[in-house]
Amino acid sequence: MAEDSEIPQGQAAYRRLLEDIRDGGLAPGMRLRETELAERLGISRTPVREAIRQLEADGLVVHLPRQGASIRTLDHAEVVELYEMRAVLEGTAARLAARAASSIELAELAALNNELAAAPAGPQARELNRQFHRTLFDAARNRFLLKSISALQKTLLILGPSTLSDPERAALAVAEHAAVLAALEVRDGAGAEAAMRAHVEAALSARIRSMRGREIPLEDDV
Repeated sequence: MAEDSEIPQGQAAYRRLLEDIRDGGLAPGMRLRETELAERLGISRTPVREAIRQLEADGLVVHLPRQGASIRTLDHAEVVELYEMRAVLEGTAARLAARAASSIELAELAALNNELAAAPAGPQARELNRQFHRTLFDAARNRFLLKSISALQKTLLILGPSTLSDPERAALAVAEHAAVLAALEVRDGAGAEAAMRAHVEAALSARIRSMRGREIPLEDDV
């Protein structure tokens, strides 16, 4: 963890575990064993314990009787509710960005979407997608909205890698982004919000298919 040497070990461990959850290395239901994690991260158990407590405070980790800490699982209803809130928040961000985004930000969004269109499905596409959404959120110019989106995104990490690992979904996402951009460029707030909501709804459908394909338990499947 040399790259994290300038921040406390507990915080560095927390960031690493967040990345592992986001990338699917720590999947829903997986137990978190302090000794194993400490060995993998090259640190003592104390900062690992601190990181796990922080993840529990975030709602990403639960303690089960006789099992200890494990990554939280989400049932079908919870996944749908998360995406419903995502549609509300990101739709609002798009509407506000239609009013507040600068021409430079609009050009950056277009460039990011073009890069996403040319990128292979996988980690690079996922990172470009994150950059696109972050840039749009910043363009909304609302710090309280940003806080709400950040909190929601943290819970969404439980679901693992985004659906842009699928080439077909990645291509559709590019087209959906383009629809949002088209509305932003003509300062159509209602159109931008509707396009973003449609984008999130399509992402939910892809997510449910992906979870069932990977045999991640959903309550409706039990």
